[in-house]
Amino acid sequence: MDNLLPFDGTAWYAGPVFSAEESQRYLQILLQTIHWKHDEVIMFGKKIVTSRKVAWYGDQSFAYTYARISRQALPWSPELLRLKAVAEAVSGDTYNSCLLNLYHDGKEGMGWHRDNEPELKKDGAICSLSFGAARKFSFKHRVSGERVEILLENGSLLLMKGPTQTHWLHQLPPARAIKMPRINLTFRTIVR
Repeated sequence: MDNLLPFDGTAWYAGPVFSAEESQRYLQILLQTIHWKHDEVIMFGKKIVTSRKVAWYGDQSFAYTYARISRQALPWSPELLRLKAVAEAVSGDTYNSCLLNLYHDGKEGMGWHRDNEPELKKDGAICSLSFGAARKFSFKHRVSGERVEILLENGSLLLMKGPTQTHWLHQLPPARAIKMPRINLTFRTIVR
């Protein structure tokens, strides 16, 4: 796999690692079995409840705080453990937790951010699996402003590692024409 980023980090896109049938099956299983909750963030001193839903799973009941809200990890489901095994096999890394995002349609997205919370392993790998609607994903260098964009396909895998979270922001911009849901799983490593 070629590095998508020209400098200061590593992002590899493996493309689809599941067939269309497997991807559709996982999308339906995750929609029905994951303990989804509306995400909450603190912005400008106010608690905002998003239409996007999230879930947090892990080896232990890890606490994970982002946007000044803490979450406790739920125990893995059998399907999540199977997906974790695929992520580990393809990426060559190991993970002890997973943050899932459910975007009901293209109106929902995620603004520019870094996954650099202190609980996360420094320069650790973050392996992202996508199911459902194909969506554009963007990187922006924090100093140069250089941008890189890629279309994350149904059943695909994206790996970010090394100093990527230090030097690059990323986002999932809204795409109002998309009417289908997308589920994104980001496998990561929490350190105590």
